[in-house]
Amino acid sequence: MTAHSVQTPPSLSTVFPGGPRLLADVGGTNARFALETAPGKIDAIDVLACADYPTLAAALVAYLASPIVAQTGVTGIRNGAIAIANPVTGDMVRMTNHHWEFSIEALRREVNFDTLVVVNDFTALASSLPQLSAAQKHQVGGGVGVPGTPLGLIGAGTGLGVSGLIPGKEGWTALLSEGGHVTFSPANPTEVAILQFAWKEFDHVSAERLMSGAGIELIYRALADFSGAPAEKLSAAEISRRALTGECALCDDVVEAFCCMLGTIAGNIAVTLGAQGGVYIGGGIVPKLGQRFDRSGFRARFEAKGRFQHYLSAVPTWVITAEYPAFVGVSAILSERLASA
Repeated sequence: MTAHSVQTPPSLSTVFPGGPRLLADVGGTNARFALETAPGKIDAIDVLACADYPTLAAALVAYLASPIVAQTGVTGIRNGAIAIANPVTGDMVRMTNHHWEFSIEALRREVNFDTLVVVNDFTALASSLPQLSAAQKHQVGGGVGVPGTPLGLIGAGTGLGVSGLIPGKEGWTALLSEGGHVTFSPANPTEVAILQFAWKEFDHVSAERLMSGAGIELIYRALADFSGAPAEKLSAAEISRRALTGECALCDDVVEAFCCMLGTIAGNIAVTLGAQGGVYIGGGIVPKLGQRFDRSGFRARFEAKGRFQHYLSAVPTWVITAEYPAFVGVSAILSERLASA
């Protein structure tokens, strides 16, 4: 993959006293790596398929030895931070949506770093929200954010990430949330049928079971069963493609159901956190839906909370369009950790 860079607001003239830093954003499908060579200057971005490497350490070592890194002339990296699609509650990390597992301390020693910070990917993404420019987000529906109030975050990809930012006297606090695993709640008879179909495969149907790539495939099978239509063996990407090109009415129904259910869950986050500053939508799925998401029932469902519809109509919802926003967040977390060391 061709190297390129991401520019962020801070001054680019200051060199880190500890040298360039490694940044990583690891999902269930891809691991994204970059170097931050000075505050706000993120270079040598590369994306590696997780399935191509037996361990995270192998992927990390391969990146550090890659031509993209060699072209920068950077050597001897001593500090790094990794955002990962998984709970991080101690030294051992076992990924929910991939087979990688590792000790943070053992990984630090293996790559010979002085400092290695590992955090939940949506905690990192939440930390980036105040830094997003107008060009890095797209508003869906109405509402105006109230300054100094909580922000909500949700994102569907390989799994379903949830987080938020809570304001305080000394800045923002990113939530260490696993809200994607709350129990799914249907909002109409069709979604009841989808849930009943999902129960045939899972004892507990979480929001993530449906709000994810695998979830789109599950919704497709459920709606085919519900409507009596024949179901092909289709990937989430193919279902979305057929929906966006208008080739398949059933696939379009799947995308519409997905968007509406995401609206319900995003509305739940808004009222739970009191997220009057807005709710942000990240992940790999929604940004690729483009105008189809804008036309969907997402926003109507987001507001459909009965007596709280007026409250939610004032809360803006934003799709994050920045290509690598988690790097900005994980950089801030690493800087904070190093400053307090």
